[in-house]
Amino acid sequence: MPGTTTLATLAVAGLLCFATFLAGGGLNLAPMTTIELVFTLIAGALVAVVIALAPAGIRLYGLWSIGLLLAFTALTGLSVVWSVAPDTSWQDAGRMLAYSGVFATAVALAWLVPAGWRALLGGIVLAAVVVCAYALLTKVLPNELAVSREASFYARLQEPYGYWNAIGLTAAMGAIGCLWLGARRAGHALLTAMAYPAMGLMIVTLMLAYSRGALVALVVGAIAWMCIVPLRLRAARVLLVGGACAAPVVGWDFSRHALSSEGISLVARTSAGHQLGVLIGAMLLVLTLVGIAIGFFGDRRAPSAGARRAAGITLASLLVLVLLAGAGGLAASRRGLTGTISHDLSSLANPNATVPKNTPGRLTAVGSVRARYWKEALEVFEAHPALGAGAAGYGTARLRYRTQNLDVRQAHGYVVQTLADLGIVGSAISLALLIAWMVAAGRSTHLLDRRWRAKRSPPSVAWRKEPIAYTPERIGMLAMLCIVIVFGVHSFADWTWYVPGDAFVALMCAGWLAGRGPLPAGRLGVPAGSPAAALPLDALASNQSSESTAVPLSGEPVALPAQDASPPHRPSAPVPVRERTLGPLRIGVAIAIVAGALLAAWTEWQPQRSVEASEQAVALIRQNPQAALRAAQAGVERDSLSAVALFRLSAVEHAIGESALARATLQKAVQMQPSNPETWLTLGEYDLKDNPRAAVGELRAAVYLNPESIAAQNAYVQALRTSMQANAAQSRTSLTGHAGVALRTSRTGIIVRNANQNRLR
Repeated sequence: MPGTTTLATLAVAGLLCFATFLAGGGLNLAPMTTIELVFTLIAGALVAVVIALAPAGIRLYGLWSIGLLLAFTALTGLSVVWSVAPDTSWQDAGRMLAYSGVFATAVALAWLVPAGWRALLGGIVLAAVVVCAYALLTKVLPNELAVSREASFYARLQEPYGYWNAIGLTAAMGAIGCLWLGARRAGHALLTAMAYPAMGLMIVTLMLAYSRGALVALVVGAIAWMCIVPLRLRAARVLLVGGACAAPVVGWDFSRHALSSEGISLVARTSAGHQLGVLIGAMLLVLTLVGIAIGFFGDRRAPSAGARRAAGITLASLLVLVLLAGAGGLAASRRGLTGTISHDLSSLANPNATVPKNTPGRLTAVGSVRARYWKEALEVFEAHPALGAGAAGYGTARLRYRTQNLDVRQAHGYVVQTLADLGIVGSAISLALLIAWMVAAGRSTHLLDRRWRAKRSPPSVAWRKEPIAYTPERIGMLAMLCIVIVFGVHSFADWTWYVPGDAFVALMCAGWLAGRGPLPAGRLGVPAGSPAAALPLDALASNQSSESTAVPLSGEPVALPAQDASPPHRPSAPVPVRERTLGPLRIGVAIAIVAGALLAAWTEWQPQRSVEASEQAVALIRQNPQAALRAAQAGVERDSLSAVALFRLSAVEHAIGESALARATLQKAVQMQPSNPETWLTLGEYDLKDNPRAAVGELRAAVYLNPESIAAQNAYVQALRTSMQANAAQSRTSLTGHAGVALRTSRTGIIVRNANQNRLR
């Protein structure tokens, strides 16, 4: 029903916007905990409802994908046993539980309401429009919307994530959604027309984020669309018109020093931002009018085969000209074509490459610091090949191998970080998950137009070609596949899988593809994506050449009966109605799922509860030391893996005069995380005053684990100096004592000799 679809679309967009604006980049524990709790509980409730309401005998597709994702999540949680930072690994396990819930929910909803794919894609496009519009408003109105000094310092778009590549990825995935919205043949013409201004908004956002990875991901996703979706000309029209109108806006922004340079005053940036806002508004107005004109006048009559062929040749020629122009530009450069390519490849793999500035020029730069992060990740993997350094342990383990003082928590690449964090075992599970999902996605998209079919005589199973019509649903499935491809390509060179607003989009699409299963065959020989293609087949065999179902060799669409005309009657056996049977097994499974979701939410909540208790303890130290001690102990009990909670407990114990107990608490932190330089540094700084000799060894370990740490080096030097001074003072005391003994001995000897002489006399 249209009303239900609209509400579902708004619900999907609302959840995605909620995750985006609350969690941001996904690196802050408090908002991330809220997101994990909300989505885990919603996922548990929805999956339980699906289990209860699913018709009897329904095929449950995607279970292998769910099982392998849960296995990967379980490995993430188990890694606390060997992790260099078990508290961080436990927090990452909470993130993976929420991700698994989102994926499983999409799979389950695809079982129960397969027609909900329109709401999913529509919600993704709507959420992308809202997020990208807000990102551009932060540049149009920096004085009102700048959330931090850093956001107003850089020219690149980075809000609402706080990370420019994340907003670039949102725009890239949203652009694929715009291709689907503008190229579809089903749906209201006004909504289809809105794809043009939305596409312009996505392109402007992507370019102003200066995200090379997102740009490459969009190019790959667009190529995938053109290869697997037959609506090429309609999609190309949306992309080219949107890009043509966005190009002047992007070019004007790049030419303005106040908008494309770093460190510009807020006054100058605000003035230029207002002008940019006027240009963006004019672009959206023009694209809206163009989209309406195309929707209501351009698509009244389908183009002939010759016109489509000419348009395809023109587009291919333009692409070839662009490639030739690029090759010519490289050939005319100082290094030549091959020399430039060789230099760029070496720069891409050079860990000491120059970092490009955060200006529009970085879009054409090749050098990056990612090679350095990847090198460190591979070194961590070599040290822990089987199981890795623990989930999210790269940020701690890399400190031993880094050569520059850069604070990085992710390896900027899913493959290398998985190798560093979870080793060969985690990578093998991840690869198995990818293969299982690809099989499931191929089943619902029918990329090869083939199916496994059983033969009665002789009994066998064959992989047979079976043409499947490009129904609106199949076009939607292919659009979801392209969105997942964009996310996967981007995750190869970035860490945006940690960003919930982006990751949830990919998980929803991937889960729906895994759970949908084979699509209805539909009518052949009709325009791709047409509502008529979804009507029941009159004939499936290729030798049945009905005028309304035959596939012409020329590829031209054939005449169809009116949509309100009833299909010709064919006597058939009555279709059995599947009833919902809410038996004890279903009730038990549903209860188990709800209980599991509650347990998962409880574990996700504990790290944040620990932080809140520890912060409360610090605030109560001066007012109520005993209450502070109880709060600090509660923080350790809630998250016994947290080194920070132990640090706070030690501080409280020291404040109430329990110095020995405070030192024992810090020693416990070291024993729990011996590969974490922070635990050694904290213990060494505590011993620096009263026990400098012990502090020397502890701080030496901190420097070994983090050679580039200035704080550890300074503390170690201070411990050496203090220890040397203490040794010198002890030596002086020892020498003074030895001199006194010698003097007393000499005096005693003189007295004895005098007494002996008197006796002799």
